[in-house]
Amino acid sequence: MKKTFGEKVVAFNKKLKFSGNLPEGFEVMNPFFDNPETIKVMSKFYQKFYNDYHQRKFVIGINPSRHGAGVTGIPFTDTKRLETMCGIEMKTAHTHEISSVFFYDVIENFGGSEIFYKKFYINSLFPLAIIRKTLKGNLNANYYDDKDLFDAVKPFMIQSLKDHIDLGLDTSEVFILGKKNATFIGKINSQEKFFEKMTVLEHPRYIQQYKIKEKQLYIDKYLIALNKAI
Repeated sequence: MKKTFGEKVVAFNKKLKFSGNLPEGFEVMNPFFDNPETIKVMSKFYQKFYNDYHQRKFVIGINPSRHGAGVTGIPFTDTKRLETMCGIEMKTAHTHEISSVFFYDVIENFGGSEIFYKKFYINSLFPLAIIRKTLKGNLNANYYDDKDLFDAVKPFMIQSLKDHIDLGLDTSEVFILGKKNATFIGKINSQEKFFEKMTVLEHPRYIQQYKIKEKQLYIDKYLIALNKAI
């Protein structure tokens, strides 16, 4: 029996595991192994919004934060937005993540979660959270923060992109969040020819941290780009 888009994503997430060696001081968080409830809420989310066979455009982030998808298993979705915007409660964790705030403002302006997720699928180039261990505690890290880190995760990222495309994504245009992220994806795409067109948007975290006074302009920029694609 043919699997729905959502069933394919759930199967992908359940098998998701990084077993490579990272440079000293870096560690991968896998929410699907760290918290049993993550699998439950993630499965509910994809059953609710992706229970069909529609083709979707791909939106690619950097790698999940430890307070967003690093907990919920759902990209750019902290537990607050999971409950208020998606109608799914997570009982074992309570998180607030600023990228999630911006992204769900975009989704709300687009017409809401149901309409948005029918057209788009979000994940990250490296689909698991990366943390850097410091004397002050664990910090979010990006896959491109360290050359050795990038080299260690690059093969996994390329395979992850292939696996995502195999879900049935529309590869005519991809939306990339973050200019530095786009540089690295561009290099991979020039080799692998995954996507025909790359549209780059400022990363939600950058907007929330540095461009908050111009937030509506960036929301409008997202909406114009995303609406052109459908």
